[in-house]
Amino acid sequence: MDYLIEQGKTLWEQRTDPVSLNKAEHFIHLAHQQRPEDFQLSVLLGNIKYTKAYFLETNPDTQDELFLQGSTICRDAVLGHPEFKPMYENARGDSAIRLVSSLADAPKSVVPGLFWWATNLVRYLNKKPVLERLNHRELLEVIMHRVLSLDPGFYYSGPYRFFGSLYTRIPGIELSQSETYFKQALSANPEYLGNAVLMAEFYHQKAGNREQFHRMLEQVLNTNLTDHPELMAENFFYQGQARILLDKESSLFE
Repeated sequence: MDYLIEQGKTLWEQRTDPVSLNKAEHFIHLAHQQRPEDFQLSVLLGNIKYTKAYFLETNPDTQDELFLQGSTICRDAVLGHPEFKPMYENARGDSAIRLVSSLADAPKSVVPGLFWWATNLVRYLNKKPVLERLNHRELLEVIMHRVLSLDPGFYYSGPYRFFGSLYTRIPGIELSQSETYFKQALSANPEYLGNAVLMAEFYHQKAGNREQFHRMLEQVLNTNLTDHPELMAENFFYQGQARILLDKESSLFE
């Protein structure tokens, strides 16, 4: 068991290599099957599923399946967490009300699970009909507002990045809200290239800001990855995503 986890984590550190990322998923999946109640293991697997789906997978159906798997794994990890489970079980109302009210008061110990639950789920919903996104809006907002209140800087301003993306995909919301959240993420963590790439992908594209879109992604590509070695893998992936978006620029702004 420990061998599976050790191997999986070692391969995860080498995730810029697709073969290593696939092997990491394999080993951590096997470990998770044997120890499904292990919260940290579940969160890692949720992160792996997201990374594989977003950065490597090209088949839309397979992407969706990976995002859904990651979301479900992290949801189950939160619901089964010893500090959250009693809150949920003792809450009043029907299952939906109990879930939302419990999540609104979730302890800080479940923040990583909450984050990857919502982050995978919002990606899964991204290309779904607008009604499906609207049906999940309250759940997504409750989860990530809780993360925002407990640990606003989690995963390099992840909650701000999340809302910046979400609020370009929900009708009836002022686009300026998306811009505000993305600017907060960028000002707090400019070293994390995901903040710039997602602002270009979601906000600037939605707002029709082609010049800003292009300039922001060019800046990402011109970033020296050795400036922040602790972010080398993440930023490597986001530079790749920036190239993909720039290659699609003409069609995105037709």
